Amino acid sequence: MAFLNKDIDIIDLGLRDYKEIWDFQEQLFQEILAIKIKNRREETNLDTPNYFLLVEHPHVYTLGKSGDLSNLLITEEKLAAINASFYKINRGGDITYHGPGQIVGYPIIDLENYFTDIHKYLRFLEEMVILTLAEYGLKAERSKGETGVWLDVGTPFARKICAMGVRASRWVTMHGFALNVNANLGYFDHMIPCGIKGKAVTSLHVELGKTEVSMEEVKEKLLKHFLQLFEAKVVEKINQ
Repeated sequence: MAFLNKDIDIIDLGLRDYKEIWDFQEQLFQEILAIKIKNRREETNLDTPNYFLLVEHPHVYTLGKSGDLSNLLITEEKLAAINASFYKINRGGDITYHGPGQIVGYPIIDLENYFTDIHKYLRFLEEMVILTLAEYGLKAERSKGETGVWLDVGTPFARKICAMGVRASRWVTMHGFALNVNANLGYFDHMIPCGIKGKAVTSLHVELGKTEVSMEEVKEKLLKHFLQLFEAKVVEKINQ
């Protein structure tokens, strides 16, 4: 087995089209898989790279491979009217909304460089968000049987602040998490979030009673906790 490469490239993509970045994820994902296959077949010891993409998307709804289309509550005509697009994609989970004011993170990493446990991986992503929100004075939690990060779990006021859905093959990950920071919550009314009826959604700026929260500050906190949890080291930080 190759030396464990815990180095990671952080790529901040700004506001970018969902399909464009999905294709970019797929490209990086396939490159890592190709190295792993070469190592196995040719008994080489090439390092596999790790990436963490940060992005905001224009309004878009995405449906995971196990999702139910009926959880999207509007027609194609209404999608166009609210300036939103829709994609069926290859991650786990049901329906999710992405839009401006939301930090979307896509770790494309070889888990064999860290640990081979997909449940631990998801718990670490949740913990990264929980620790970040704690810095803003919020007590965020996991909700049993429901991936993601929530507030006031177990009460009538339970609300989701971060959604998650990942894909993994040969321990290489793609897709990731979406944290509502300054999100327009009206867009969540057009779907049943993650297919869970009767659960509210919230955003950091709403919880803090602010018009806007610094996206850059939240990104820095997320990255800090990610690097600590995964014992990873940033090699390069790229703004594209």
